[in-house]
Amino acid sequence: MSSLSEFLQFRGQQQTRRVFLGRASQGVGALALASLLKPDLLSAADRAPGKDRWPGVVRPLHYPAKAKRVIWLTMAGGPSHLETFDPKPRLAAMHGQPMPESFTKGKQIAQLQGQKLTCFGPQTKFKRFGTSETEISDLFPHIGSVLDRICLVRSMTSEAINHDPAHMFMNTGSQIAGRPSMGAWLTYGLGSEAEDLPGFVVLTSLGRGGQNQPIAARQWASGFLPSRFQGVHLRGKGDPVLYLGNPDGVTRERQHRVVETINQLNARHDAVVDDPEISTRIAQYEMAFQMQASVPELMDVSKESPKVLEQYGCKAGDGSFASNCLLARRLAERGVRFIQLYHKDWDHHGGVKEGIQFKAQEIDRACMALITDLEQRDMLRDTLIVWAGEFGRTPMSQGDGRDHHNAGFTVWLAGGGIRPGMVYGATDELGYAAVENPIDVHDLHATMLKALGIEHTRLAVKFQGLDARLTGIAGKVIQPLLA
Repeated sequence: MSSLSEFLQFRGQQQTRRVFLGRASQGVGALALASLLKPDLLSAADRAPGKDRWPGVVRPLHYPAKAKRVIWLTMAGGPSHLETFDPKPRLAAMHGQPMPESFTKGKQIAQLQGQKLTCFGPQTKFKRFGTSETEISDLFPHIGSVLDRICLVRSMTSEAINHDPAHMFMNTGSQIAGRPSMGAWLTYGLGSEAEDLPGFVVLTSLGRGGQNQPIAARQWASGFLPSRFQGVHLRGKGDPVLYLGNPDGVTRERQHRVVETINQLNARHDAVVDDPEISTRIAQYEMAFQMQASVPELMDVSKESPKVLEQYGCKAGDGSFASNCLLARRLAERGVRFIQLYHKDWDHHGGVKEGIQFKAQEIDRACMALITDLEQRDMLRDTLIVWAGEFGRTPMSQGDGRDHHNAGFTVWLAGGGIRPGMVYGATDELGYAAVENPIDVHDLHATMLKALGIEHTRLAVKFQGLDARLTGIAGKVIQPLLA
């Protein structure tokens, strides 16, 4: 065949008579109804495939939104609240003594089950920061300097006690793989303001001083939502996206013609089979082409002032957590809806004292810089920052480290819609369990969605006959956390 138009005409003739008649009868009625409910649908059909951004299904918003975007800082491995943000002088006084059985009897314990349980006092000193004189570890003076902008939640809980299911639970609201991640839910619900970048971007960094627990791509997957909503992993060092560049001799104009041709073929096939994944494929081909220009510009921080680079404490493209925090701000400026940073090696079964010192050196300055930088650009007010691990650590010793723990740990929030300068909830005197205003993962998700203008019970998709939600059948908005 001599031309694409002839090929497309030939493909169009391959529809069977039954498919054509079936589609014609269903399509006319559906189109008429859709045009009444959404008058701009017909004009939208004339636009080129892949050019339209996903507008989101939550229109209008359920509530006035305080936040437009989320930067979620994942401390992968499970940071110890007892060496970071939750001082326990009573635990320090009981260091080396048997853990009272009243705290642990019949409770879920990971690797210490059946062993002698001994109290293990905090391995760092604590210092007061902010106008409220809130105590946090003295290893985090930079975070302490912006503590008045942060809401500390010391009563976080989780259902999961091992890494992979705990990550799944924190990311998707379920310990079972295959559910959409919170970033996928959010881009599905609200769409993205980014013109030439994905709505959901993931950055990872590797630290030192702990066990390097693996991170699975399913933690930012789209589950049963269309795959266009899954997170796109950008590498902070080397090529940000593998195979994104053109081969030698292929110009951008030629590549664009290839993408347009492929998208026309996919669109013609989609008209026959009506598969949502084909629409996704069309959009993603176009997005990949746009990213060939936008990603190198994103990663090029040469136009950032030396003062900003010094503020974050990073070197351009070094792949560090600090560098990724700077990239998170740049992604937020470009309209990306959900930005998730993973910083690994928080799994301190041993050497927790030295390990936490390493972690503090890697994240303290960068977290402060991210908050300060966003505030200076008038973006903190509508950017929700969440700092969280998948669980905490036990107040009992595991050698010179701590075991996994889900009954009480600390997360913190800042920015869009969050009440600053407060401490919410508390664990008991030994830091074992949340006893004052406990919060679970579903509550955290529901509160996050409320700040973004979404009623969590109304963001749902029919799946296997049920209304599936990020918050499952649970979750309540923790109103005191919201400004």
